[in-house]
Amino acid sequence: MTTSLAPDAFGRRLACGLLGFPLTDFDAAGELAGQAFGDRVQWMAGQGAAALFAAGGAGEFFSLTRDEYRAVMEIAVAACAGTVPLLGAAGGPTRDAIAHAGIAEKAGADGILLLPPYLAEASQAGLFAHVSEICRSTSLGVVLYGRANGRVSPETLRRLADACPNLVAYKDGVGATEDLWGMRSALADRLAFLNGMPTAEVYAPAYHAMGVPTYSSAVYNFAPGAAMRFFHAVQGRDLATVDAMMRAFFIPYGRLRARQKGYAVSIVKAGVAIAGRDAGKVRPPLSDLTSEEMAELGVLLEALSAFEGDGHG
Repeated sequence: MTTSLAPDAFGRRLACGLLGFPLTDFDAAGELAGQAFGDRVQWMAGQGAAALFAAGGAGEFFSLTRDEYRAVMEIAVAACAGTVPLLGAAGGPTRDAIAHAGIAEKAGADGILLLPPYLAEASQAGLFAHVSEICRSTSLGVVLYGRANGRVSPETLRRLADACPNLVAYKDGVGATEDLWGMRSALADRLAFLNGMPTAEVYAPAYHAMGVPTYSSAVYNFAPGAAMRFFHAVQGRDLATVDAMMRAFFIPYGRLRARQKGYAVSIVKAGVAIAGRDAGKVRPPLSDLTSEEMAELGVLLEALSAFEGDGHG
């Protein structure tokens, strides 16, 4: 199966709305639960997102075997059925990332989210070689996720944009304002820029002011109507709604997420469980929320429910 979106068209789609990332479902034994995952992707594809990222960081890419990753991508493509663009993840060592990109392309994904390499620290020259080799290996549009040890400088991003025609977007998970301004002002006519910060809604008004309106939302997994409402409030500069939702949910949610490393994924799995769409526990080395933290999150979700509404305004 091949993608129906050329890289440039794919990049434009990413810049036009809220982005979602389905969790990967595991059963009680910790094994991939394919049917439940397919149902999740199909449901999320119908809630208003502009695109979905499958098997990304929140989809526990780092814990999936190669065979599981292949199954996840095949299931996700079938579940989306062309209704929204779908990205698969690639990451780790260069050759592993190339293999993941090939699996996603063969499955029929529309693009690749390139996660950072793991463990090894790299020079800017090394990151340039890493990203460019992966881009050359696929015909799909590639979104470079800049964070952790995959952080590229403005100059390296410029060089990559020149060298890699299918590099279509930069997703910023660093929050270095000066670098981001420099990147966007130099490359806005070439790349889409996405807000990829943890609990991106907290940063969304500031990123919107910098000309980066699009972000991926964890909350979309368990409260898509509220996630869409907040997105439209930011786009429309409805500060009353933004402030109300920040106070009631996003600020305390971010504080709860920050209590333990890895909770950026765990708290989303907890949220879907409370919302009645359980995706199972996280795999090690991640850890699940405690029962007390689950109760705290339940209170926050009750507050968030007041904003669920239509969300498509």
